[in-house]
Amino acid sequence: MSFINPFAFTFAAALPVVVVFYLLKRKRVVQRVSSTVLWQKFLADTQASAPFQKLKRHWLLILQLLMLALAVLALSRPYFSTPTAQGRLIVAILDASASMQSTDVVPSRFEKARTEAVSWVDSLHDNDQMVVLQASASTQVKQSPTSNKAALRRAIQTCSVTDGPTRLAEALKLAETLTRDQPAAEVHLFSDGAATGLSELENKGLRLVYHRIGASADNLGLISLDVRAHPEDPSRRALYLGIANCSTNEKSSSLELLFNGQLLETRNLVVPPRSTSPQVFTASQAKDGIFTVRLGAKDDLTADNQASIVSLLPRPSRVLLMSKGNRFLEKAIKTAPNVELENATAYIENQKKYDVVILDDVAPTVWPTANTLAIHVATTNWFPGWKTLSAPPIVAWKNTHPLLRFVNFDTVQIAESLVVASNSWAVPLVESTQAPLMVAGELKRQRIIWLGFDTLQSTWPLRVSFPIFIANAIDWLNPAASQAAQLFVRAGDSFRYSLTQPLTNTTVNAVSPDGQKHPLSLEGGGRELVFGDTAKQGIYHVQIGTNDLPFCVNLLDAPESDITPRTEMEFGKYGKVKATTVQRADLEFWRWLAALGLGVLMFEWWYYHRRSV
Repeated sequence: MSFINPFAFTFAAALPVVVVFYLLKRKRVVQRVSSTVLWQKFLADTQASAPFQKLKRHWLLILQLLMLALAVLALSRPYFSTPTAQGRLIVAILDASASMQSTDVVPSRFEKARTEAVSWVDSLHDNDQMVVLQASASTQVKQSPTSNKAALRRAIQTCSVTDGPTRLAEALKLAETLTRDQPAAEVHLFSDGAATGLSELENKGLRLVYHRIGASADNLGLISLDVRAHPEDPSRRALYLGIANCSTNEKSSSLELLFNGQLLETRNLVVPPRSTSPQVFTASQAKDGIFTVRLGAKDDLTADNQASIVSLLPRPSRVLLMSKGNRFLEKAIKTAPNVELENATAYIENQKKYDVVILDDVAPTVWPTANTLAIHVATTNWFPGWKTLSAPPIVAWKNTHPLLRFVNFDTVQIAESLVVASNSWAVPLVESTQAPLMVAGELKRQRIIWLGFDTLQSTWPLRVSFPIFIANAIDWLNPAASQAAQLFVRAGDSFRYSLTQPLTNTTVNAVSPDGQKHPLSLEGGGRELVFGDTAKQGIYHVQIGTNDLPFCVNLLDAPESDITPRTEMEFGKYGKVKATTVQRADLEFWRWLAALGLGVLMFEWWYYHRRSV
């Protein structure tokens, strides 16, 4: 037991004074008061002949000493302290993602998280140390290990919420590294728990204390946005968007479509609880510009109520086909929109004039530098080696990739295929039991799709998914499409833009939505623009001399729009961390002592009146 105000024990010096009063003899003075039942026997025994008398046992003396002792103890404020280890290292992680802007707690989740983190700074012992990390799309170290509470408070105050998604895995990995081999270390996470991809930490033994922030989940938000040529009218544009209702009640809202700030269309929609509503807009477009969609819903999170996308006018794709006579492939290419097709032999003349080169079981004498779809062709420039596999079954394919949009391989059979080992630049898209059959990626600024099997040695050309894949591939390989993709950035990710010509002696600035100018760095010999300060969503502008290049930064993240506070966080299949509950570590009980003293006084008052009746 400890005492907050031990100075109050000086009042214990009054205890002997009470005893002295009982040793003194007093002259009888008849004075009737409200409570004399315990005084009567004492006064009857009082002798006035001597100043002192022998101390006798009196209930009044015992009660007065007890009352005074309880009062002294109450003033000293005793408490029972929960033992805590000293010399600890505490890693405080503040979740600064978009969902922490929610206003279901006042003034916001992030402000409450910051207040709780400061209270932990105040509770540190003199030899404890703390690290402050800010986690959103990337992890920032706001304060290295220190015991300076003023520095820790300043570091927490410099943390700011962003419009980016939650990527806590990076912050937790860093915290695990800092606390490794320190038995007394703790990691305190202040978050609403909206995080994914934590399975890598399942067996790390991370000593995590999860402080849940948030109370409710009232939100309607945009989670996807894409613009493409209209499938029936190439002169028009089609916008595909998804709207998620993350609350448990039905939500209604207005939805607006704007082009370069001009309102084109408004519609009203009703979204059922815990569901997603797909929406499609069609619009004419006479020049390059920016489409913006905006929700009018009043909810707890405004960061996902608006999104923008740069829409470039489609131009014909100049496609070069090198084949031995694959009619299925040639017909599929011709059905793709805005395609200018040419056929060639193994030699490519003036290949710079082509946007896309398709190699169908033909190895050219000069490998193309344009974006390439290679079918049943292998080269050591792309892969270190390959082998042949007979009748490989297709067991999985990545239908979330743009190349495999609306593509299905359920009934496709293959007679023979080349297989390669996975490479760092390539993403496996179609896989057999032993190796990938299709990969795609970017190598030295060249987009490449590699298909291991000859389509004529499979049943794929007979399926409707084959021409859909060819159309997707031409669209993905078209440099105009890749340029548009570079102008669409997720909040917190870096903006990277490839230039056709290197820049020299040219001033390049990025203008953020709030009007601030930021100088851009140049990489790759001045052939790539890089800008990393994209924490806030909106429309940015790159000023290259007198030219203006807009790009859009958006949230568009379904887990982030689901602002439901998690009661526990999952680390893989078996690892879980539950949210903390409020529990007092130092329990004061002076109030109980004061209440006990009051009870003694009330008992004496009751006893007197009971005898008087």
